[in-house]
Amino acid sequence: MRPEAAFAIPGNIQTRTGGYIYERRMLESLNALGQPTRHIELMTSWPHPTPEAENDLVEKLAALPKGMPLILDGLVFGAMDTAVLAAQNRPIIAMLHHPLGLEAGLTPERAAELLEREAANLRHAAHVVVPSPHTRDILVRDFGVPAASISIALPGFDRPTLRATPKACPPLILSVGIICQRKGHDILLDALAQVAHLDWQAVIVGMVHEADVQDRLLHQCARLGLEGRVRFTGVIPPEDLDQLYQQASIFALATRYEGYGMVLSEAQLYGLPVLSCAVGAVPQTVPPSSGILVPPDNADAFAKSLATLLQDEALRQSYGAQSAVIGARLPQWEDAARIMQGALQNAQSTTVPK
Repeated sequence: MRPEAAFAIPGNIQTRTGGYIYERRMLESLNALGQPTRHIELMTSWPHPTPEAENDLVEKLAALPKGMPLILDGLVFGAMDTAVLAAQNRPIIAMLHHPLGLEAGLTPERAAELLEREAANLRHAAHVVVPSPHTRDILVRDFGVPAASISIALPGFDRPTLRATPKACPPLILSVGIICQRKGHDILLDALAQVAHLDWQAVIVGMVHEADVQDRLLHQCARLGLEGRVRFTGVIPPEDLDQLYQQASIFALATRYEGYGMVLSEAQLYGLPVLSCAVGAVPQTVPPSSGILVPPDNADAFAKSLATLLQDEALRQSYGAQSAVIGARLPQWEDAARIMQGALQNAQSTTVPK
């Protein structure tokens, strides 16, 4: 049997966001492969930890057996005290979705602080695992991490059971993403207001991550006169989300940044044309054949592309058909876990405990 590893993740691993889904499925798949991996649940306040959360981290890491390899979630790794990380008697694998300082909504001072801390902490990682070539390239270019020390573990995807479900009428524009500034739902609403003369309905699915953003979105929706046409669902059961994907005609996410963007691939699994923004890893996930990408923070461009997709059914079908081809080629979770397993083996072979 392979030596046991630990995977430290803040908060509830059952949380329905892309990052949590990625790490929960990674943990489950590692164990299924015969790589025993212990889940270490940390407090939720990372990457802006309370003193209690910092103490909780120190205590739980100290309780691990000496030399046990440790996978650290990026929300913790990029923000934790560098001295605590440097004192670890074990190989450290950093699981980074994207650098924390690139998150939207941070003050320039906080963004700079996080980028500096992450750069310092990366010097203490035996290996780094990322979900996309985009994130790898940032770490190599901007943080000086050797490319040989980084593994790309693309997310895995379960194949949905596609049914002969009639498309919603009027056409359904579906957006899936947590309610936070980075997801650009405000840009989507402004764009929808510009195409209000066309026939459509819209649903925005996602948990509230930033309550102030949710309040602003609801006021914006009312101000634009969209309350009867746009629905915010919050978190919904998987079977209800599956039904929305089946009924949708367009998937739209006006994101300001993605380290991968799992929902974009989910839309491809359902054969949907994708409208999103040419930022972060999105162009690597959504090639020109499967959708339209516009500049971020550009409601006019987003609205123009929405109008094009709503009015050109043949174009929607063409993008959708190519999305389905891409979706069929997406990796499984076992593929991602094998890459992480290789990173663990690499870290163990190159790291000597102190």
